[in-house]
Amino acid sequence: MLEIALDGAIKTKIMYKAYLSFPQLKEYLAVLEEKGLLEYVSTDNEYRTTDKGKHFLKMYKDVGQMIFPNSKKK
Repeated sequence: MLEIALDGAIKTKIMYKAYLSFPQLKEYLAVLEEKGLLEYVSTDNEYRTTDKGKHFLKMYKDVGQMIFPNSKKK
């Protein structure tokens, strides 16, 4: 979800790209907003990954590369 919202995304785009049901989407959005990883920009009616979220995403990818060094980068 954080990757999908890097450049901003509406709920529908996030839901379909992350293969989530609407109840799952609402729950995950609430958690990510609460943790400060995602923010809702009301002027654009979309969600965006925060700087904290971008940092988390980078760390997540780095750990994945350490665990699976031969896997392809996405």
